[in-house]
Amino acid sequence: QVQLRESGGGSVRPGESRRLSCEFSTTDFNKYTMGWFHQLPGKQRELVATITGGLTPRYGDSMVNRYTISRVNRLKKVFLQIERAGPEDTAVYYCYAKNDQSEYWGPGTQVTVSS
Repeated sequence: QVQLRESGGGSVRPGESRRLSCEFSTTDFNKYTMGWFHQLPGKQRELVATITGGLTPRYGDSMVNRYTISRVNRLKKVFLQIERAGPEDTAVYYCYAKNDQSEYWGPGTQVTVSS
């Protein structure tokens, strides 16, 4: 059974950085474009960033310089670094995987920025 599992969420102090991880239980990880979305309280889910199997990143509007996406194909993991967290980063963060046939979502991990 294909699964996505996020980790690394929790409480973050303003100005600190936090790295989220997502592990994808698939046999052909390299063929998937991986990504992160977040959903702020009361808002729709929106794209943070995606990264192809060939390591090409793409960021959503206003996400550049706030987040850094990366992946390690041999570990079947994708990461999202939250840089200098602020209140606007409080959200549920979802891992995403897509190829030509399928797309999958993780259950999400909550990040709360609070002093």
